[in-house]
Amino acid sequence: MKTVDHWIGGRTVEGTSGDHGPITDPATGQVTGRVAFASAEEVDTAVAAAKAAYRAWGTSSLSTRTAVLFRYRALLDAHRDDIAALITAEHGKVRSDALGEVARGLEIVELACGITTQLKGELSTQVSHRVDVASIRQPLGVVAGITPFNFPAMVPMWMFPLAVACGNTFVLKPSEKDPSPANLLAELAAGAGLPDGVLNVVHGDRVAVDSLLGHPDVAAVSFVGSTPIARHVHATASANGKRVQALGGAKNHMLVLPDADLDAAADAAVSAAYGSAGERCMAVSAVVVVGSVADELVRRIRERAEKIKIGPGDDPTSEMGPLITRAHRDKVASYITGAAAQGAEVVLDGTGHTVEGFEDGHWIGLSLLDHVPTDSDAYRDEIFGPVLCVLRVDTYEEGVALVNASPYGNGTAIFTRDGGAARRFQLEVEAGMVGVNVPIPVPVGYHSFGGWKDSLFGDHHVYGNDGVHFYTRGKVVTTRWPAPSDTPTGIDLGFPHNR
Repeated sequence: MKTVDHWIGGRTVEGTSGDHGPITDPATGQVTGRVAFASAEEVDTAVAAAKAAYRAWGTSSLSTRTAVLFRYRALLDAHRDDIAALITAEHGKVRSDALGEVARGLEIVELACGITTQLKGELSTQVSHRVDVASIRQPLGVVAGITPFNFPAMVPMWMFPLAVACGNTFVLKPSEKDPSPANLLAELAAGAGLPDGVLNVVHGDRVAVDSLLGHPDVAAVSFVGSTPIARHVHATASANGKRVQALGGAKNHMLVLPDADLDAAADAAVSAAYGSAGERCMAVSAVVVVGSVADELVRRIRERAEKIKIGPGDDPTSEMGPLITRAHRDKVASYITGAAAQGAEVVLDGTGHTVEGFEDGHWIGLSLLDHVPTDSDAYRDEIFGPVLCVLRVDTYEEGVALVNASPYGNGTAIFTRDGGAARRFQLEVEAGMVGVNVPIPVPVGYHSFGGWKDSLFGDHHVYGNDGVHFYTRGKVVTTRWPAPSDTPTGIDLGFPHNR
């Protein structure tokens, strides 16, 4: 049975706290390893390593940093299959989905490779007599990332490549449920020439998290996870004087208008709701149908959902894998078993699903709920599983009002052939990411990812320009170089003005 230890100062460091958590293969339900849980003292060691490394890395040239990142990108590309295999083994998602996760993470590494243009400052000359003003951006120092189980490679790559490209050093606390991909990412970074201590990985639970949130040498914290924990991270880190970006939960809606291509809408709903077994913060979990097309759309969704093959992630014929833990599987199932009593129609019930030969796995089938009341648990809560709710409205206005009434505002989509309606929707809907005939509108790397309302705490989204601004701080330099012939101006206690 393997043990996943910490990565500190450019090497594997055995955990000393004595606390460990299990690593489970979700497809079999079997414990395949254990992960060390860091104590506060071990977090201190990682932060100290990052702080020591910052003295040289923070003042290194942009060409030095980008040279490392280009080599890193090449190594990640060469090891795509290895990273994906670890994701499948510990998270359970199917191979194609795991490879897609790695590819999306690589987009941000590619963005970081171009950091030279992202960090260009501004210069205004002759703002006054022989006075120039320059704006520059500088790194923060030691920054930390706390990442979720559902994307154990992609979300860390949303954070640390940009952070280190900007000159910071980084301490990563990945999910304890699937920790191995993070260690491999760190090892590959060392292989690319990233200096010891620039990227560190500590594993653990709340002890490790709270140690980072309160650590005096951590300047900023990035977080992706559930809304309750995002609130805690934001409140705690902010109270300790840190910059924070904390991405929370979601209840993503897909509004389908009567003129939509119903086959395209049905394909999109199934793909977006059930991909990665619904364990995505950008999963569509609520389809809002306008008008009389609801019955036909539900029929088409059901037909497609019934054909999805569920099985182990390393089986190339599997389209959907298991859930991350048995406890999570049971929680997801509870929403389905209680749906009818709360007024919903259970069109598909996936709670009894098993996979032959893998009976102890964390399996659940695809579930489809129709006529879902807005006050039901299945609609109000972020289920984070393969459960799709269908709600019916009479008008576009009613549909937008329903979407905007949700406390979440991560992502949303509209399906229509009407350009005017689509334009109204993208302006009127209260969400940070909007898709028009695109069910999962995750932005490309050179734009930014983030939601509104209870889906984001803090002022900055991740990656893109927001990511660069989050990991740097501005400085304005005003300079006067008098000519030899200039005479002293003398003392002037009046408010300075330009002339």
